[in-house]
Amino acid sequence: MSKASPHIVIACGGTGGHFFPGAAVGGVLREMGAEVTLLISTKKIDQQSAQTLEDMAVREIPAVGYSTHAPWKFAGGFLKALKATLAVFKETPPVAVLAMGGFTSLAPVVLGRLRGVTVFLHESNAIPGRANRLLAPLAEEIFVGMENARGRLLNKKVTVTGTPVRKGFVGQVKRECRERLGLDPDRPVLLAMGGSQGALGINGLVAGALADFKKTLPGLQLLQLTGEGGAEEARTACACAGVDAVVHDFLGDMAQALGAADVAVSRAGASSLAEMAAARLPVVLVPYPLAADDHQRHNARAFAGEGGGLVLEQNSQPSELAAAVGQLFKKRASVRQSLARMDVPGAAGRVAVRVLSGGVAARRGANLAVA
Repeated sequence: MSKASPHIVIACGGTGGHFFPGAAVGGVLREMGAEVTLLISTKKIDQQSAQTLEDMAVREIPAVGYSTHAPWKFAGGFLKALKATLAVFKETPPVAVLAMGGFTSLAPVVLGRLRGVTVFLHESNAIPGRANRLLAPLAEEIFVGMENARGRLLNKKVTVTGTPVRKGFVGQVKRECRERLGLDPDRPVLLAMGGSQGALGINGLVAGALADFKKTLPGLQLLQLTGEGGAEEARTACACAGVDAVVHDFLGDMAQALGAADVAVSRAGASSLAEMAAARLPVVLVPYPLAADDHQRHNARAFAGEGGGLVLEQNSQPSELAAAVGQLFKKRASVRQSLARMDVPGAAGRVAVRVLSGGVAARRGANLAVA
């Protein structure tokens, strides 16, 4: 790393909902001349996500989510994470730490405060996660994706910025996306995905609805992202139902997937919702029922309430999913208009500017004080 460039550490591991907004901010920071290191967890989803990046340093740190049943595991993971984070800080001292939520954020934030580094948080969800609630008092400023989260964090400086989205989600050409993915460019496409966790429930719903899709949506093609280990079963189900499908465990280029689709079925993580709005993609939201503090249900209701799609519970009947998908196909033009109003472009840039300027200013002030 260049010593002349300010170094920003972004803690963004654990789920795609933490990683991809962090990577979006990191990309803008790189364009602004900063050096960026992403700190991720040892989870496979983080490893897969990191492979989609080319120009940012990525380091793994161990982290264990807090559980009252095994607090010793949390403590051990935290100490290991502190050690790994300290190595990064010593290698190139950062001017700022940006934490995107999740327990991968804990060690970088605590160590940053102990070493006099300016700390920022970003919370994408309507209901802030436990890690961000815990770390909120330590932050210089907190950025939130939704207005609902503003009053739920113990910090006087909370700014609504929107959730950062990578540039590729805007302006995709549908025909080109379909051709690159092996889909017929002239036939409608349904995208079904479960996010970086909890795909199993959506896979089951989609499998049960295939016969209805075949009857009510002639010519429909399915682009399905099943999560690890689910692709072969999904391919078999689609073949038996006579539904043409392209199925992957994981797809690195999510912008291309959203660009190819007419309608989606998805979990309701805030990062995914921001990407749907940017891509103008109507969506049936199936909140992950085990999400912490039921935050996905709150996200989904807020999103659907503004006209971006429909909400369906995981225990719904497959026929209900087919009906909801059919409804969105019929009214997708009006839903796309709502999504355009909901989109908050430029969030990554707003966060990057505040982090870089705040970190550099604080470092200059510290240097002057020492002098």
